[in-house]
Amino acid sequence: MPDTAPMSFETKRVRTLPALREAITGLRSSGATIGFVPTMGALHDGHLALVRHAKSLCDKVVVSIFVNPLQFAPTEDLDRYPRDEAGDVARLQSVGCDLVYLPTVDVLYPENFVSRIEMKGPALGLETDFRPQFFSGVATVVSKLFHQVRPDVAVFGEKDFQQLAVVRALVRDFDMGIDIVGLPTIRESDGLALSSRNAYLTPEERAIAPKLHQALKAIRDGGSIEDAKAELTRAGFAQIDYIALRDAETLGDITPDTRSRRLLAALWLGKTRLIDNIAA
Repeated sequence: MPDTAPMSFETKRVRTLPALREAITGLRSSGATIGFVPTMGALHDGHLALVRHAKSLCDKVVVSIFVNPLQFAPTEDLDRYPRDEAGDVARLQSVGCDLVYLPTVDVLYPENFVSRIEMKGPALGLETDFRPQFFSGVATVVSKLFHQVRPDVAVFGEKDFQQLAVVRALVRDFDMGIDIVGLPTIRESDGLALSSRNAYLTPEERAIAPKLHQALKAIRDGGSIEDAKAELTRAGFAQIDYIALRDAETLGDITPDTRSRRLLAALWLGKTRLIDNIAA
């Protein structure tokens, strides 16, 4: 399948729930399967890889762009999170996305909205220790988007590995019948995981950032987590939230029954929080 859409192809945009439902009905009218990629916008090549993969699995692809306030604490970067709707839609059109859903806050959380999903299991620890509101916000918005779009398949990046595990648990527990597909992390040539928040890095910080991936590989190859933390601190990382080795399936502690392991990390470089993970 080609990586670019035909010149005559046009990605449709919708902003309201009635318009989305009408568009989804149209996409399904010929029996087409629907792949879905939920995003917060500021799209990069990692997002486009998710769309391409969804296209390889399904007849039609829907992408949502919504900066979800429920997953941001009052001290976090909701207001300054990068936004570029025109650029995002152009990128999506270039890879053949069929429909872009661009809801506003009042569409997803209308007046008198009072529900929120609380997750346990893979949502406990790691990110939750530092962003306790995060996975409740993720689970709530993803559940709403899944019910609105009604996809057959949804594709997520493994860079947000704990989030992927939480979404899989959500879909399993609520019998949503959606196939959740994880795509390996897309990286720059120097190993830095692609992220919308990389735009916050100064040139000096950008030169340091790949050391996170290097440190994870060093641990995987036999080095200690403590030595890696010390090296990252010397390199200029201001704060290490966590570097942890976990069961890749449950995200719990390693046990004799563990079949695969995942090394996960979150660190601050200047004012930017970077996360990464690798199989270990």
